[in-house]
Formats: sequence, structure tokens, C-alpha cells
Amino acid sequence: MKSLITTAASLVVLASAPTPASEGAQTISIIRAGSQASNRGADQYFTGSVRVDPLFPATPPSRMSAGSVTFEPGARSAWHTHPVGQVLIVTAGVGRIQQWGGPVQEIRPGDVVRIPPGVKHWHGAAPTTAMTHIALQEFVDGRNVDWLEKVSDEQYGRQK
Repeated sequence: MKSLITTAASLVVLASAPTPASEGAQTISIIRAGSQASNRGADQYFTGSVRVDPLFPATPPSRMSAGSVTFEPGARSAWHTHPVGQVLIVTAGVGRIQQWGGPVQEIRPGDVVRIPPGVKHWHGAAPTTAMTHIALQEFVDGRNVDWLEKVSDEQYGRQK
């Protein structure tokens, strides 16, 4: 057992040893908070007031990008799908999400929502409370979302 621990510790030291820059070593990068401009959610894809704060772009070989999205009360996305799915992490407020044909569900801070690839859905704030979530999605063939029709007031108003 002591030999196993010593071997594991040696591997950790070797794996964390710096490599010379001449060997093509990559470096950690930091995108500073506030260094990227906020964007208003496009009227074509959102109903109501929505702010999108980019967190990080997809940087090859990774295909994943992320943004923090804030929906004012009553604001919501249009129906849409993602080619590789999406993960939402609710960070503030109270929101709603619905899969096509399913009930409107409430989401709250700390909730993690996994949306499978190709599943038609929408998400947004509750009628009287804003909601912020971090959205993570991957690009495939240059796209990470396929936008569809807007969510009607009747669809948005359905209760769980």
C-alpha cells in the first residue's frame, strides 16, 4: 500500500512539473470579469428584456462556450434546440423552462438543468421575478443553437 501511495505521489509530481515553452506547452488563460461587453438578447430570439454576458468562447479543441443570461420578469427565449444539448445552472431569481409537449416547470438558484440534444424547449424568468442562469453549449459545424418560433403568451402562462 505504501508503495502504491509513493507511486501515485510521484506521478502527481511528474504530471504537474512544468514543461519548457519550447515543447509547445499551453498556458492557463483568464478572462477577467467585465472584460467582455454585455449584449441585449436579440428581439428575434427573445421576448422581453434579456441581457447576455459572454463568459467564454469555444476555443479548439474544445467546442464548449458559456454565457450568463439574465431575463427580466416575464422575459423568455424563443423555442429552440441545441445540436449537442445544453446545461443551465440557475444562479439567481426564479425561472421557467418547458420542453415541447411537457409542463412548464419552475427553476431556482442551484438547479442544474440538462437539455438533451435536439430537444425543443424554451427558458426564461417567472412573471414577477427576474432569473439569471449560466448556459453551457457546444458548437457542431459552426452552430450551437437552432432558433424556432417564439413562445406565445398562452404557452408561457401555463402552470406546472
